[in-house]
Amino acid sequence: MAQYKESFGDTLFRYLTMIVLGLLSLLMLMPFAKVLATSFSGPNPVDAGKVFFWPVQFNLESWFYVLKQAPLWHSFLLTVFATVAGTFLCLLVTALMAYPLAKSEFKLAKIILFMVVMTMIFRYPIIPYFLSLRSYGLYNSIWVLIIPHTISAFNLIIMRTFFRGMPKELEEAAQMEGCGYFGLLFRIVLPSSKAVLATLGIFYAVGIWNQFMTPLMFIEDQALYPLQLKLREYIIYTDMATEGLKVELPYNNTTLQSTTIIFATIPILLVYPFLQKHFVKGALLGSVK
Repeated sequence: MAQYKESFGDTLFRYLTMIVLGLLSLLMLMPFAKVLATSFSGPNPVDAGKVFFWPVQFNLESWFYVLKQAPLWHSFLLTVFATVAGTFLCLLVTALMAYPLAKSEFKLAKIILFMVVMTMIFRYPIIPYFLSLRSYGLYNSIWVLIIPHTISAFNLIIMRTFFRGMPKELEEAAQMEGCGYFGLLFRIVLPSSKAVLATLGIFYAVGIWNQFMTPLMFIEDQALYPLQLKLREYIIYTDMATEGLKVELPYNNTTLQSTTIIFATIPILLVYPFLQKHFVKGALLGSVK
C-alpha cells in the first residue's frame, strides 16, 4: 500500500493553523496572566499601571490577607461540595436517561428526545422558574446549586449519541450471561465510556463551579454564599480592608481583587489535567476484546 505523502499546500495549511491557534490561545491567556501578575505585585506599581504580564515588586501580602479570610474558605468548601456532588449526580442522571433513549426498542425515545430538544429552543421564563424552585423548598438552600442543573439537554444528546455508537455485540454477549439493563449500564457501558464521562464531567463541573445567577436569585443567607457570590462581595467591598488606616499597606484594592479572582479560578483549572487523558483515548479501547 502506497504511503501518503503530504503536499506542500497541506503542510502550509497545517502550520498556519497551528500558528493561528497558538496566537489565539496566547491572546486568551493574556487577561489571566495580567490578573495573576497583579496579585503578586506591590500596590505602587499596580496604581502606576506598570504591571502587565510579570509581577513588579513581588510580594505575597495580598495572598496572605485573602487566605486568612474564613468566610472565603467557607464559600470555597461549599462550592467544592456542590461541584463534586452535583457533577456525580448530573452524570448519573444523564446516563440513566441517555441509555434508554439510545435503544431503538424504546418506543417513546423519539417523543422524549423531541421534548428535550424543545427545551434547547424555548427557554423558561424567569419568574415562573423562580416561583417553581421556591415552592420546592430550594430557596436559601445549598441544593439549589445542584438540583436545577441535574440534566443539560446538550450533554444528554452527546451521551445518547455516544451510547448509540457502542458495539451491540458487547451488550449481547453480556445479556447472554444473564446481565440486565442496569447491569449493562453500570458494568459494561459506563466503564467503557470514560471519554464521554470525562468530557461531560468537565462541562458539568465548570457550569456548577461558575454559576452566578442562580445563587444570586435564590440564596439570601450569606453563610450559604458559593464562591462566585463571595468573589463578587470581595471585589465590591475590598475597600474595607484599607478603610480608615493611615499607614501604607503592602496591598491595595486591586491586588486583593486580583488575588481573590485567581483563588476562585485555579481550583477548577487543576481538574483538567487529571481528565485530559480520557479526551484522547478511545472510549471502547479494549472493551470488545
